[in-house]
Amino acid sequence: MTARHLQLIDPAPADAGAGDAVAAPVPRLRIAIATQDMKSLNAHFGSARRFAVWDVTPDEAHFVEAVGFDEVSDESGAHKVEGDDRIGPKVDALAGCNLLFVLAIGGPAAAKVVGARIHPVKLPAAQSIPSVIERVQTMMTGNPPPWLRKAMGAATPRSMDFLDEED
Repeated sequence: MTARHLQLIDPAPADAGAGDAVAAPVPRLRIAIATQDMKSLNAHFGSARRFAVWDVTPDEAHFVEAVGFDEVSDESGAHKVEGDDRIGPKVDALAGCNLLFVLAIGGPAAAKVVGARIHPVKLPAAQSIPSVIERVQTMMTGNPPPWLRKAMGAATPRSMDFLDEED
């Protein structure tokens, strides 16, 4: 199973001409969204024909690429020919992503995704890609949950608001 990548090439990177001022690093997450139509999160991991990949910061989001697959699971639960790996190529194609949004993902697939340092996030119902991005941006602001802080890496300092000044 091969993956097709459609990437946008930005002739002027976002940080070009930023000036000489040293600014604090902006937290950034690369997210992948399982989709059948490139408009909504509406697919299970195994049956997703495409993954929409976005770079998300607390204030903006940029489409990075679409990854497409011709052969996908039919969600019957039946396995194909022995040795036919349908999970590995998908996980390999998502290398560099921090989060993966899906409607469902099986145990073996989730284990491979986590092993590739991608945090899978199952949502209970289909929703538009902009609403998934808005959800991520909301979680990134303020005091993100521990799993999201880990996905964002050292770029986001942990809030110590809960500590007493006398401690």
